[in-house]
Amino acid sequence: MSTNSSVTSAATAAHPDLEARIRRKLTGQRFMHLIGADLTTILPGRVEAELALAEQHLQQRGFAHGGLIATLADLVAGFAAVTLVPDNFGVVTSDLKISYLHPGVGKQLKAIGWVLKAGRRLHFCEAEVWCDELLIAKASATMAVIEPT
Repeated sequence: MSTNSSVTSAATAAHPDLEARIRRKLTGQRFMHLIGADLTTILPGRVEAELALAEQHLQQRGFAHGGLIATLADLVAGFAAVTLVPDNFGVVTSDLKISYLHPGVGKQLKAIGWVLKAGRRLHFCEAEVWCDELLIAKASATMAVIEPT
């Protein structure tokens, strides 16, 4: 779950407009802002997000809500795919499968999404969601590329 900052810096330097382009697209992502998630790493084909757990994120016994975990996995997989399409293109989730491994009990969620295979019409992605230092969910997602009209 650790991030190598020198690798992150080198990749960002190689794609200087990538982060600005993705941050612009984020302005339309209201749901991500409503739940309190923030993208922390934006690289070509890889995105990470963090969310500090609050009372509204929890269900019985203080577990992070399963819908929240699935949403984070979907967000990072989708934004990882978005980093690989032209600026005027978009992506939409066409399939999402998630496996819950442990209850999310802790202070912070971190989600990591990456593209396994990018295609012209479909991007196949994976995601992991961590709670503090424990892997709590893994996901596979297929993102459909949306061309401009």
